[in-house]
Amino acid sequence: MSFGRLERTPGNAPMGDINMTPLIDVMLVLLVIFIITAPLMVSAVKVELPKAAAVSSQNPDLRLDITLTQGGDVYLNDQALTPQALQEAFNLAALRNPDTEIQLRADTAVPYGRVVALMGQAHQAGLNRIGFVSDLSPP
Repeated sequence: MSFGRLERTPGNAPMGDINMTPLIDVMLVLLVIFIITAPLMVSAVKVELPKAAAVSSQNPDLRLDITLTQGGDVYLNDQALTPQALQEAFNLAALRNPDTEIQLRADTAVPYGRVVALMGQAHQAGLNRIGFVSDLSPP
């Protein structure tokens, strides 16, 4: 009896191509995620925001206390001012020290546009630091 060798089939040759199926699957999953999340990225509330000039901020050294009342009156360090006098006070404070900080106390009923207009006046004068003062609320 002779022992012979059975013919062997040659083994699989190494694959030289990239398997595109997983890549396509990942790309389709990402496409579905972007399609679903894109509408959520847009804000649903349409608001027309007021515009104001802005200047880069610096470290404060001095302080101006500005108060806006519900009636629209403006007070600088507890003294009532007209809008022109307020602008002059801002210009004078900016000339003395451009690092002067404005601490703004605005009534809750003051319109947002009025607060932004006052901030714009301060920025135009060269005052860059504005702090908003509020009462502490109980937890």
